[in-house]
Amino acid sequence: MQADLLFKRYQELQTYVGWQPTDAARVAAAAEALRPAFARLIDDFYEEIEKHEATRRVITGGAQQIMRLKGTLIGWLENLVSGVYDRDYVARRWRVGFRHVEIGLDQVFTNAALSRLRGGLARALDQAWTGDATALAAAHRSLNLLLDLDLAIIEDAYQTAFQRRQQQVERLATIGQVAGGIAHELRNPLNVIKTSIYFLLNAKNASPDKVATHLERINRQVGLADGVITALNNFARLPVPEMQSIGTREFLRNVIDSVTIPAVVQASIDCPEDVGVIMGDARQLAIVFSNLIRNACDAMPDGGQLTIRARSLPELVEIAVTDNGVGIAPEHLSRVVEPLYSTKARGIGLGLAMAVAILDKHGGRLKIESEVGRGTTMTVLLPSTVAI
Repeated sequence: MQADLLFKRYQELQTYVGWQPTDAARVAAAAEALRPAFARLIDDFYEEIEKHEATRRVITGGAQQIMRLKGTLIGWLENLVSGVYDRDYVARRWRVGFRHVEIGLDQVFTNAALSRLRGGLARALDQAWTGDATALAAAHRSLNLLLDLDLAIIEDAYQTAFQRRQQQVERLATIGQVAGGIAHELRNPLNVIKTSIYFLLNAKNASPDKVATHLERINRQVGLADGVITALNNFARLPVPEMQSIGTREFLRNVIDSVTIPAVVQASIDCPEDVGVIMGDARQLAIVFSNLIRNACDAMPDGGQLTIRARSLPELVEIAVTDNGVGIAPEHLSRVVEPLYSTKARGIGLGLAMAVAILDKHGGRLKIESEVGRGTTMTVLLPSTVAI
C-alpha cells in the first residue's frame, strides 16, 4: 500500500480513537520504565511460540532466525515507545504485518501475540512505575490506544494481502472461464475446417461442386470463429453510443430481418404506429435485440412462437421479446446476465452481459421473467422522445 495513503488512514484512526499529542508524550515518558523489561518480554514471546504448532511451523530457520527475529522485535518495541508516530513508523508497522502474512502466520495468532505483549508491557509498567496512580492509569490508556492502532495497521496488512490473493484467484478463474469458453466455441469450427482441408488435400478427382462446397464450409466456419473473437473484442471495448432518434417499428423490422429465424419458429411483431421514438445508437441496440431474439430461438429447439411487442410508456419505450420455449430455471435467472455465465451447451455467456452493458450506456434496463417449460419474456425499457 502507498505510504502516504496508509499514513492518512492511520491519522484518521488516531482521530477516531481520540489519540492526542499528550498520549505520545505519556508513552515516551513511560519508555524508561518499560525498556528494562524488553528482553524478558521477548524471551517469553518466543518461548510461547515454541509451544504451538501453528506458530512454531513459521520458524523455518532455526536458532539463527529466532535471533534475527528477536532483534526485530526489540526494534519494534523501541519504536513503540519512541513517541514519534510518523509516516515511516506506520509504514514499518504495516510491513511487519504484511511479513506475517507472507510467512503464513494465521491472523488470530498475530492478534494473540500482540495481546501477550500488551499484558507483559502492562505488568512491567505497573512494577516500575514511581508516579501516582492517576498518571499510571493515563499511561496505561495511552499505551493501549497505541497498541490498538498498531493492531489496526496489522489487520490492514492482512486484509490487503487477502484482497490481493482473492483478486488473483478471481483473475485466474476468469481466465479459465474465458479460455474454456473460447476453446469450446472455436473447437467446432476448427474441426470442420480440418475435415474439409483433409478432403481437399486427399480427395481424388473431386468434382468442382464438391470442392466449392468444402471451400464454402471453410469460409462459413472462419466467419463463426471470427464472430467469437469479435464478440469478445466488442465486449471489452464497447464504444460510447452515438445517440439519435430511431423509429421503433422500422428498427425492429430491420433487426428481425437481420437474424436467421429457424423454420420451426413463428415470429411476429406487435408495434402500433404511435409507439414513441427510441433515443439510442441503432448499431448497438441492434446487438441487444439480435441477442434477445437468438436466445429466444435457441430456447425453442423444437419450434414455437416468438413475439416482439412494443408500447409507449411515459418517457419510455417498452419492448418485450417473448418465447414459449424451455424457460430458465430459478437458480439461473439472476445470473444469466453475468459475463461468461451461460446455460447453453454452446456459448461463452457474453450475449446478455453485452446487452445489459449497452442498455446501461443508453440509460435503459433489462427485465427478465421466465417459467420453466412455459417460456421467457425479456423486456427492454429505453428512453424515448415523441411518437412518430
